[in-house]
Amino acid sequence: MHVFDFNEQLHDLELRGLKRHRSVLEGPQSTHITIDNHEYLSFCSNDYLGLANDPELVEAVCEGAKQYGVGAGASHLVNGHNIAHHELEETLAQFTGFPNALLFSTGYMANIGVVTALVGRSDAIFADKLNHASLNDAAILSRAQLIRYPHLDLAVLEHRLANSRAKRKLIITDAVFSMDGDIAPVEALTYLSEKYRAMLVLDDAHGFGVLGSKGRGLLFATEIAKQHSSNIIYMATLGKAAGVFGAFVAASNEVIETLIQSARSYIYTTATPPLLSHALKKSLKLIAQGDWRRKKLMRHIQLLKEKLQTLPWPLLPSSTPIQPVIVGDVREVVRVSQALKARDILVPAIRPPTVPTGTTRLRISLSAGHQEADILRLAEELHKLAEAG
Repeated sequence: MHVFDFNEQLHDLELRGLKRHRSVLEGPQSTHITIDNHEYLSFCSNDYLGLANDPELVEAVCEGAKQYGVGAGASHLVNGHNIAHHELEETLAQFTGFPNALLFSTGYMANIGVVTALVGRSDAIFADKLNHASLNDAAILSRAQLIRYPHLDLAVLEHRLANSRAKRKLIITDAVFSMDGDIAPVEALTYLSEKYRAMLVLDDAHGFGVLGSKGRGLLFATEIAKQHSSNIIYMATLGKAAGVFGAFVAASNEVIETLIQSARSYIYTTATPPLLSHALKKSLKLIAQGDWRRKKLMRHIQLLKEKLQTLPWPLLPSSTPIQPVIVGDVREVVRVSQALKARDILVPAIRPPTVPTGTTRLRISLSAGHQEADILRLAEELHKLAEAG
């Protein structure tokens, strides 16, 4: 094969049922979307609170554009750091209870920036085996020793922490695991980080806005929120439940200043448009006032779990909007996903390498924007497809 000939590689993906295809969305993100002039009921997005097309956020974006223009025009450390960015960082720090916060363009860039800035060759990273790809890539780029532990197995984690002689130790974990929907034991992880003098990076991309008091994230669903450990470095995204775009890291003043000086994915990129930060200040208000959205979402989760109990495909134990149905076989999960699409329902088929071989699944994402009738319709169609075999 010629060094630049990728056709064989692409053909192999196609044969194994692993080739991905993009859909082109025509219009705003919602629970009912249009693709190729056809309307679908969607269970695909991470717009957990239904804010991605909220009229108040649309209006706030327009206000921000009029006030700040469209582009930031430079990186934060040149002269792209707008007052809208600065005010949002201050609001995020206050909202999450940390001394300081720093904006990043995406969650991927935030994780890369944090991990590579805080540890290096003489250090060690302790990572849950089901962590998001961005945390895995960050660990590799840092050049620190990467020590993985079985999913949520804190006994193994403690043993490996105790035996490490690394200069700096960094535990990295998803808060809500994006493909399983289960939740990291944050209190126990915090205890271990303090006991073994390690830092703890908590990626709450799928918990921020959904979990905890006023949607302030997983830390506010625990006792830790009452007195944040200085060991914790908290990351969350702003394009999922918050409905807009971007990410932030909240931590001690010392950590944030270190990131400003050393995080390459922060330093060497153009700042996000200030209009987005302006809109996100409105988003935080809607999140804080959105208990009714979270209660509706939790009702949807409970209803779906009840209706899918008797499916032959197991539903993973998740109390979050991420509800994975394990089908197992790659071709079968694609068949079911395509059959649902033929019935005007979109549920993505998640395959390796995103999930381990043998655990292919339908990843159902619920939103406060869904109605009860939407949940019942999905459950009914899944039962029909299971019975048809």
